[in-house]
Amino acid sequence: MPTAVADERMAVLQWGVVICASLVAAVFDLRTRRVPNAITGPLLVAGLIQAMSIGGLSGLVDAVGACVLLAMPFVLMFLFAHGGAGDAKFMGAIGAWLGLAQGTIVLFCVAGAGIVLAIARAIAQKRLRFVLGNVFVSVCTFIIYLTGYRMKQYGADEAGADQSYGLSIPYGVAIFAGVCAAGGFILLWQR
Repeated sequence: MPTAVADERMAVLQWGVVICASLVAAVFDLRTRRVPNAITGPLLVAGLIQAMSIGGLSGLVDAVGACVLLAMPFVLMFLFAHGGAGDAKFMGAIGAWLGLAQGTIVLFCVAGAGIVLAIARAIAQKRLRFVLGNVFVSVCTFIIYLTGYRMKQYGADEAGADQSYGLSIPYGVAIFAGVCAAGGFILLWQR
């Protein structure tokens, strides 16, 4: 039984750190539209140290794998869809704290929260059709890129892609909502 109590305390600590850091990141993102490195860097380092102290080398490998898994979709959004680099770094730090199993659940919850937030914002701004059209074009462009098909490159003005018409959301809020949903689900499911 002492092991079960220690495991439960560690889970509460991990989720407490991740939820608190997510709240701080969401507030920063709402105010400044960025997630500062002063949050992501220490969170990542502490997560890797925590994983290694609990699980040794295998814990560190799990943490690094989760870091890469959670950051990768956001790195792709940064590269192809003007997402934030801070979001990618922050998700990687969350992965370091939670590991692959719990991190995967967080990733799906954050994606769901991001979709809901984006749709709500698009509806509020009466731009749902525009946003859905951009999503379709982005997905097609990404598929074309992955298949290696090369097209003539157009400048932003030639393609009609005016940045001022874009719909941006503070994704730190979606990360916070997704982390809270995943944490609630995991902590309740384990009981």
